[in-house]
Amino acid sequence: MTLDWMPRDDEIKYHGMDGERFWGKHDSPPCTVYERKPVMDPAGKPVDGLFTAWITLNNPGQYNSYTTEMVKGVITGFQEASSDRSVVATVFTGAGDRAFCTGGNTKEYSEYYSRRPNEYGEYMDLFNAMVDAILNCKKPTICRVNGMRVAGGQEIGMACDLAVSSDLAIFGQAGPRHGSAPDGGSSDFLPWFLSMEDAMWNCVSCEMWSAYRMKMKGLISKVVPVLKVDGAFVRNPGVVTDRYVDGGEIVYGEFLTGDDARKAKLMVKSGAADFELLDKAVDDITWKFTNLFPGCLMKSIDGIRAKKKFFWDQMKLPNRHWLAANMSGEAFLGFGAFNTKKITGQDVIDFVRYRQLVAEGALMDEKAFEQVMGKPGK
Repeated sequence: MTLDWMPRDDEIKYHGMDGERFWGKHDSPPCTVYERKPVMDPAGKPVDGLFTAWITLNNPGQYNSYTTEMVKGVITGFQEASSDRSVVATVFTGAGDRAFCTGGNTKEYSEYYSRRPNEYGEYMDLFNAMVDAILNCKKPTICRVNGMRVAGGQEIGMACDLAVSSDLAIFGQAGPRHGSAPDGGSSDFLPWFLSMEDAMWNCVSCEMWSAYRMKMKGLISKVVPVLKVDGAFVRNPGVVTDRYVDGGEIVYGEFLTGDDARKAKLMVKSGAADFELLDKAVDDITWKFTNLFPGCLMKSIDGIRAKKKFFWDQMKLPNRHWLAANMSGEAFLGFGAFNTKKITGQDVIDFVRYRQLVAEGALMDEKAFEQVMGKPGK
């Protein structure tokens, strides 16, 4: 006896959120681009009916910093990929060859959100939803690091399950130098990836670390060369990759200095970026995912994600409130200084004078702020 007698509705439903109104095209920055690309087999042939969802931060003129509207595009992009039955994995990347993402759009932060704490709180609700969309995506997420992954870009990159990187990329935070704290995920995620002291220093020092250093320390899965000189791939000439120890110090992944650094920069300028090997690395991971049971794969991934989500879920709301309140103080100064660099010639405040004012118990009004901000050039 069959169950043909039971009423059934077999029309396939759409579980997406109709995010197209928040997506743009590659030729219309700033925007978020959502597109599907075929899964490629090891022979480089497309697999019929299976795709990777590519979510691209398209604002190369501002190092792929995300505007408010772009954040909405990322949220709906991950929701779309999550609900698309034909999508095997989601690739999160940036446009061009300079940056994956350098965080929030500083111009927008400085000119609109500073001194509007409620408005920035509303924005942070969207930012938190963006990180949640990545962590909740029911498809594996791969961060394709095509360049700088800094500040908020580092945070949304760490929310992804895996990262493969251009060896010209740099990684790091910027908050304490530019008026904020890396509370959009870095203070929650970094201790999972790095040792506690490395996490602490990377979080607060605002130093930039190379892709090779980050691979050695466990932040990312794979690093590949992208620089072609005279038709051949060469590893980042500005980073030590041919030895591990020098004079008792670990030097692998450290940046060259002095004349060596200048020569390396000239070599980089003489070549051109080619992401063939980076895309091949993404295809290899996707092919691995394709040949696993999808349900078992996602249960395993969610089991690992839960550890990352634990502290994120504990802290995202109190951090949201602090970040909003901070927009009336240090963030106003930090983002303002960075945004007016072309006017004043400097991108940070006078930190010594600021600390002196704090030590004096000075009222933090515009008179105090004027003392630490740069002055317009003549």
